[in-house]
Amino acid sequence: MAINVQIEKNPNESSANVIRRFQKRVQNSGIVRRLRDSRYYKRIKSANVRQTARLNKLTKKTEYDRLYKLGKTPEITTKRR
Repeated sequence: MAINVQIEKNPNESSANVIRRFQKRVQNSGIVRRLRDSRYYKRIKSANVRQTARLNKLTKKTEYDRLYKLGKTPEITTKRR
């Protein structure tokens, strides 16, 4: 939902005063607050997607553990800069 804020300059009004009035109108309308609230919003994944991700992670872990017991896992080397 978009809310437009509009200000018209009065004949004897300075530009700084117009900007000040505009900022106050935007602040009171709640646009800035709503944008800041939704800034880091992350959509919640569905239960099915979460379950498949857990199953994939579990199968990878069991396969890694099996290969580790057999001694076939590649050696993990950390890269330093």
